[in-house]
Amino acid sequence: MHNKHNILPYITAIITSIIFGLSFLFSKRALSVASPLMLLSFRFLAAFTVMSILIALKVIKVNYKNKPLRWLLLLAVIEPVVYFIFETYGLQRTASSVGGLMIALIPIAVTVMAVYFLDEKPSAIETAFIITSVAGVALIVVMGSSGGEGSSVIGVLLLMGAVLSAAFFNIISRKISKDFSPMEITYFMMALGAVSFNVMAVIDSAARGELHNYFMPLKSTTFVTSVVYLGILSSIIAYFLINYTLSKIEASKSSVFSNISTIVSIVAGVIFLKESFQVYHIVGAVMILGGVWGANYFK
Repeated sequence: MHNKHNILPYITAIITSIIFGLSFLFSKRALSVASPLMLLSFRFLAAFTVMSILIALKVIKVNYKNKPLRWLLLLAVIEPVVYFIFETYGLQRTASSVGGLMIALIPIAVTVMAVYFLDEKPSAIETAFIITSVAGVALIVVMGSSGGEGSSVIGVLLLMGAVLSAAFFNIISRKISKDFSPMEITYFMMALGAVSFNVMAVIDSAARGELHNYFMPLKSTTFVTSVVYLGILSSIIAYFLINYTLSKIEASKSSVFSNISTIVSIVAGVIFLKESFQVYHIVGAVMILGGVWGANYFK
């Protein structure tokens, strides 16, 4: 029983990574139909609605009484709000496989931030592996922009913003896991995401005089299936699992599993979206994943 309890957070981390890895594919599909803001508004509205129904039916329970809500609010602003603005607009300007490779840098960002926030100093060998990972991203960016693969430097910079947001999320979620249950953290995130993105989308649609077309994307099967996947699997289930994982194991250990997301997103992008995968992608991927592995192995 004790052994099962020890293994479970690692199983949930693997499942989360597979779900997140496929989310790039569904995001790219949805973005071919609707704008990034419309995708985000419907994604989090779907997640919030489903969770609210489950709470009303007493299937799940949440209680925020006498708890440090300012930390939870900060967490929810960083992710989903800031993170998904960076990720979705970044994915619009890059290949799905490149998005997956960028997300592999999250463990590196967590390690670097741990120096400042948790006073964990990396050794010389860890630092060397961190530099290797960053160099792998630089190789893909330089070769991709010169080869005209459809991934812009701005897109990569936006994804870098997503990486930093995700690193902050890992550290804060780990910090507040003693005060809030994984379900409470997840529901608060979905609620803030639904309100924030729908307000932004309504303002944006009104400014462009297209408010009457607000529900137009729902006529597309591609968009609806993507929203169901992203809203329920990739938002409710994946975030519940990641918040559960972070309540059981260290942020630096948990973040290593994002490597699985990277591999899944690359394979899905190449197979389903027919994205090109060149020799420099392989070299860059080996540098990124090798650097992440090394930085955590020698931790």
